[in-house]
Amino acid sequence: MTTIELPNCTVLAMSNRLDGSHTQELEAKVEELISGGYSRLLFDFQELDYINSAGLRILVMAYQQLHPNGGKVAVCCARDYIQEVFEISGYDQLFGMYTSRDDAVSDF
Repeated sequence: MTTIELPNCTVLAMSNRLDGSHTQELEAKVEELISGGYSRLLFDFQELDYINSAGLRILVMAYQQLHPNGGKVAVCCARDYIQEVFEISGYDQLFGMYTSRDDAVSDF
């Protein structure tokens, strides 16, 4: 995972897998960012190969903490089969879903 701080959001660029054995680092980073006052998180999934419910739970947790206070959680660059997971679960209605990082960043 790589974290990139931009003027209008913080990008969390994920790689490989986001499942039960790989979520601890992300969860700790998201909690650190939220407690540090960051309220706009963009998850870049360009290099992500797999996500399951454990990975989705972290995004939902971030949304639940940030959205009521005007924060935003979005996803960009998801591969087709990962995008499908969001559509089937209905999470594409919670998170802004963008095909490119530039589009997502400009919408923050």
